[in-house]
Amino acid sequence: MSLVDLRVRARQASRPLRTAGDGLVSLGQHVTFYVRTIASIPFALTKYRKHVLGQISEVSFGTNSLLSGGGTIGIVFAMSLAAAMMLGVETHRGLELVGMTSLSGMLSAVANTRELAPVVVAIALAAKVGTGFTAQIGAMRISDEIDALDSMAIRSIPFLAGTRVIAAMICVIPIYMIGLLASYLSTRLVVVFFNGASAGTYDYFFHLAISPQDLLYSGLKAVVFAAVVALVHCAYGYYASGGPAGVGQAAGRALRTAILAIGILDVLMTFALWGLVPQIPGMGV
Repeated sequence: MSLVDLRVRARQASRPLRTAGDGLVSLGQHVTFYVRTIASIPFALTKYRKHVLGQISEVSFGTNSLLSGGGTIGIVFAMSLAAAMMLGVETHRGLELVGMTSLSGMLSAVANTRELAPVVVAIALAAKVGTGFTAQIGAMRISDEIDALDSMAIRSIPFLAGTRVIAAMICVIPIYMIGLLASYLSTRLVVVFFNGASAGTYDYFFHLAISPQDLLYSGLKAVVFAAVVALVHCAYGYYASGGPAGVGQAAGRALRTAILAIGILDVLMTFALWGLVPQIPGMGV
């Protein structure tokens, strides 16, 4: 066997190790970025107040708007309607098998509030606003604008990432409330009007099962998901490389990572907020 063949085989054998090493380096970069961004939020609020307001305006009315052109609000409304409609269909069918269709309102209150609405708004936020964050910061990275900020003694992480995280956490609240309302209306429409269930019974168990604490916890999940989406997308944009094509790849990877993080966090936060054995207020279970 020649020396060239040995070198080729050695490179092939070491390729998985290099890939694993690069993955660990990237993971360390991102974790460090997340910690530095979260720690910089108070600094961003005090030193970059105007930029925070500008990001809130951008997310609310600008190119990454939650409002313009039926943007994220329209997406969340439609997604919530469709998901909650299927929830109503399967809930009523399942309970009908055991003769307990009167509990459809209870399941609507629990499932829509605790799981469906926060996850839908987080995914829509990642697809609409988060990818915009990645593209903006990634374009600044490949054009050396971030290095220019650092050279002017402007802390790039609080200025670029901290302000966007704050804006996402603030702007997600009204759109989450719209998605939650759409979920409630859609499930009730399916159960009461399409399947002919008693409206009074449905409303009674719905109001019995829901509580202000559930709404508070659900809103907290939405805010945390928004912060995670902003962190992930800003990190991928901050470390983007390879020109415009690299920015596009970073946006796709950020969206994939954000959706995966939302799924994992949803399970963990559900257990943390409502416990492994959840209780339904007003029903004694």
